[in-house]
Amino acid sequence: MMNQDLKNWMKQLPAFERMPLLFIGHGNPMNAVLDNEYRRSWQELGKCLVTPQAILCISAHWLTRGTAVTAMPNPKTIHDFGGFPKELFDQQYPASGNPDLANKIQQMSKSHQVSVDFDWGLDHGAWLVLKPMFPLANVPVLQLSLDYYQPIQYHYELAKELRQLREKGVLVVGSGNLVHNLGQMSVAGKVYDWALEFDQQLAEIIRKGNDNEVLNFQKWGELSSLAHPTFDHLLPLFYVLGMKYADEQALFFNETFDLGSVSMRSIVYAKE
Repeated sequence: MMNQDLKNWMKQLPAFERMPLLFIGHGNPMNAVLDNEYRRSWQELGKCLVTPQAILCISAHWLTRGTAVTAMPNPKTIHDFGGFPKELFDQQYPASGNPDLANKIQQMSKSHQVSVDFDWGLDHGAWLVLKPMFPLANVPVLQLSLDYYQPIQYHYELAKELRQLREKGVLVVGSGNLVHNLGQMSVAGKVYDWALEFDQQLAEIIRKGNDNEVLNFQKWGELSSLAHPTFDHLLPLFYVLGMKYADEQALFFNETFDLGSVSMRSIVYAKE
């Protein structure tokens, strides 16, 4: 859950000259409707933040060939999961889009081609965390897709080109998980040693600001392949790292695991 020090610090942030930057461990889709520590922390975070002009979300659940940004005026709510109760499928997040901002993102990405998309919408990696933060859905939301066929460095460098969005009142939210292995889930909730080791090792590197070591996480061998059999839920982190500034530090919250193999650790970056 969000600790008191982080809550106090967030409340002291000035009106944005630069919006904070978030990586949210989103985990189980049921976190959208359960009254648990994760959902409550997202609600608390939303109360601490200055209302942004727009939100750009990079979700682990929009994988594409080529990079795209949503450009429709009214993105649909996507229920991209199965086997959950009707209550979850009834969830809607009617935030507007921002076609002008989508075009601006195209122009900012000078070394990376970004296309505009009119079909996707807001998947559960986005609305799952944004609905508790901004329940009125009164902030325009765009999603940036993840080109799963590009190397890790591609995502990090594209993020650097888009970093100035934060100076324009845009809140950037990466939504994934620092450890994500659904094949090893434990209903009993016992956290695996390899999951703890990867999470703690990655967190320490992030805390020190050693981006290159994070980008080379695959060199950790079996540990990285256990933590991420696929990389989709870690890719949003590289956008967050690429969009941070040298005068910002990582503050962690929700430093726990769900179902034994999903790290819910989340990060806030902001200028002190």
